Formats: sequence, structure tokens, C-alpha cells
Amino acid sequence: MIVIDATNLILGRMATYAAKQALLGQDVRIVNVEKAVISGTRAKVIEKIHTDMLRGTPAKGPFITRQPDRYVRRVVRGMLPYKQPKGADAYKRVLCYKGLPTEFKDIKPLELKDCSTSKLTTLKYVTVEEALKFS
Repeated sequence: MIVIDATNLILGRMATYAAKQALLGQDVRIVNVEKAVISGTRAKVIEKIHTDMLRGTPAKGPFITRQPDRYVRRVVRGMLPYKQPKGADAYKRVLCYKGLPTEFKDIKPLELKDCSTSKLTTLKYVTVEEALKFS
């Protein structure tokens, strides 16, 4: 089982890594998802998420949640072939948690240096929690 601490990790890069590992058969647990980062100016990130939430018809969806753990899991789903059996199985192996559950306190999380905010060329980014709160 792989435990990823999403604190100060770029959401897209972290989600790609998690999706690849899930396709390879690993169980992936992502903790502290509300502290993951989306790159871009605050206004553009919030506008993008807000327009995604307004897409479709209110009665039929698609429904995009404002809860950070479910939002990050949906981002990972977008990187999986979830309509095929192998993608559906991989999607079941990915779980996201807001905060750090007690069952993972003694497990050392995986450090993803390629996904860190230090890789960003700009200082413009917003945390997932902040972006979902205002959209």
C-alpha cells in the first residue's frame, strides 16, 4: 500500500502518479488532500472550478462536489480509463482522506519530489480547500 501526503504537492502531477500506481495494482491512499495545490492565479482557478460545477443540467448532472477528498478522487478518476474493467478496478484502489487518519499515523508517507511546489516556475497557486470554498 502506498500512502501519499498531498501537502504542497501539485494536484495534477500527484494524481497522475496515483493513477499509474493504481493501474499497476498498488493500493493508493492520499492523505491531507485539502493541502494539495492547483497552479494558476487564484481568480482563474476558482473560475475554472466554478464553471465545471455549473456544467450540465441541475437535475441530471454532472455533479462535482465541493468536498476536497471527493474532488481529488474525481481528478484521479479523470486520469484512469474508469469505464473499462481495468480502470474501474484501479479506481477502487484509490482512496483520499481529508487530514491524517489514525490508521496512517505510523506509516511514513511517500515523498514525491517531482510533484512538489518547488517545481513550479511561478508562485501563483491555490490550495484545493481554498479553491473549493470560494467556487
